[in-house]
Amino acid sequence: MEIILEKVEISQKDILFRLLQYSLFEESLNDQNEMNNEAIFEYEWFENYFIDTDREAYFIREKRTNKLLGFAMINTYVQRVNSGHSIAEFMVIPKYRRNQVGKNAAIQCFEKHKGNWEIYPSYDSEQAYQFWENVVREYTDGNYHLDQAVFVFCKE
Repeated sequence: MEIILEKVEISQKDILFRLLQYSLFEESLNDQNEMNNEAIFEYEWFENYFIDTDREAYFIREKRTNKLLGFAMINTYVQRVNSGHSIAEFMVIPKYRRNQVGKNAAIQCFEKHKGNWEIYPSYDSEQAYQFWENVVREYTDGNYHLDQAVFVFCKE
């Protein structure tokens, strides 16, 4: 399945917010995030993706049908290198996992923003850790290092 990344426009932010809720719900199994009384998992940086130049959000779509398959949220807040990018949030709808959608979307993110990257797998999720380890290892030909469960690499 061929995929594309589509930059999320402000007119589409409600769609992204709904997808983000699914992701935060799924992560809450491991990170102890709680929803509020309105049944929402709060995400304090969400609005910043539509006003800050150092954050970008993308829908992951099937190229042929334009079907929505997931999303990626990227920022420039890195802690182990001087400058670069980080995957803040990343999710592929479960039905489309394990068929290269996530891997191809991650690689497209890396290709859009060459240079330093830090990848923080979802807290305490073995599945997320394995996914990112496989993607980063393949993308970098093994040229990365692990710093306290954070994948760090540079690809020009």
